[in-house]
Amino acid sequence: MTHTAEGGRHTGTSDESHKERVDRELLEMLQGFRVATTGVQVLFAFLLTVPFASGFDRLTTAGRDLFYVALFAAMLATICFISPAAQHRILFRQGDKERLLHRSNKYGILGALSLAVAITAAATLIMEMMVSTLAATITAALTAGLAAWAWFVQPMLARKRETRH
Repeated sequence: MTHTAEGGRHTGTSDESHKERVDRELLEMLQGFRVATTGVQVLFAFLLTVPFASGFDRLTTAGRDLFYVALFAAMLATICFISPAAQHRILFRQGDKERLLHRSNKYGILGALSLAVAITAAATLIMEMMVSTLAATITAALTAGLAAWAWFVQPMLARKRETRH
């Protein structure tokens, strides 16, 4: 059994060389970022229009703080998800894809965390405006909890189980 460039186990009897594996893993990661980037850019674009909508001036200080958190987190997620592709272009043919792969993985984790914060803050703001503070609090807890479980806790538990075997 061999290990992947990101430290995980590579199963099977692949004839893939180390270089081929790093190339494949980087391309797979960049493709995943392309998918995530589309979603975060839609959220970011929506958030950019909110201050120009009627009713924005009625937001409370807490509402404006939630909006700022959502906007900043969406911006950070956008930067994190686009950075690996931009760096890949700049570092083209420099022979250091493995370092780029590891760096891109870190950007991906920070991007996912930022996206979870942006989604949570935006959903919470909308629920607070539409329903109530209690509904907003419940929405925030459920959204953050679900994102934490699906994007971080569950894969970390699976990784921990895999390293025991």
